[in-house]
Amino acid sequence: MNSEIINSYFPGLSEKQRQQFDMLDALYREWNQQINVISRKDIDNLYVHHILHSLALAKCMQFKPDAKVVDLGTGGGFPGIPLAILFPETQFLLVDSIAKKIKVAGEVAFALELDNLRVKADRIENMKEKFDFVVTRAVTTTDQLYAWSKNIISGKSKHAYPNGLWAYKGVDQTKEEIKSLAKGIYSEIRPISEFFSEPFFETKVLLYVQA
Repeated sequence: MNSEIINSYFPGLSEKQRQQFDMLDALYREWNQQINVISRKDIDNLYVHHILHSLALAKCMQFKPDAKVVDLGTGGGFPGIPLAILFPETQFLLVDSIAKKIKVAGEVAFALELDNLRVKADRIENMKEKFDFVVTRAVTTTDQLYAWSKNIISGKSKHAYPNGLWAYKGVDQTKEEIKSLAKGIYSEIRPISEFFSEPFFETKVLLYVQA
């Protein structure tokens, strides 16, 4: 599978964006040999399981040019790097507590010349900066994500969705986990199979929790 699958779902990409998505395969293969951020069995599925999966959020909402987004527990750069390619005027901060993983994300972003993206080795509990949205993929339970995220989300909303958390999750775990949220907290589940037809996405959802 190659980057053509990205072009098929996002036909309006610029030539620069197409080139950046094309470059991801070689970059991640090279870095993954040094620092394992993607399962070696899964690297051949990079474009579906990691890049296209990351871009599912763009089918739910469009980040405004001046928006600030933090990718919590980004690992090697997902979903932050694909989203930063797609939204070149939105500011992204990729955070992970494991420095060697952040090194990969930073090197990939540097090679792609993503000047709208920063990386930081840190824990979210230590962060003071405010963001419009927290995005995260396969990090921890929903109640813990919400507890961490609400302290760094700005109170001034400017998108169709009010500022909050977007978590990439499996459908069964999500239905259970949202029960742990306090009453009155608004949440919404968006099945990714609504946007992409590949079988991989049949059990994948995006969970939105308003801050």
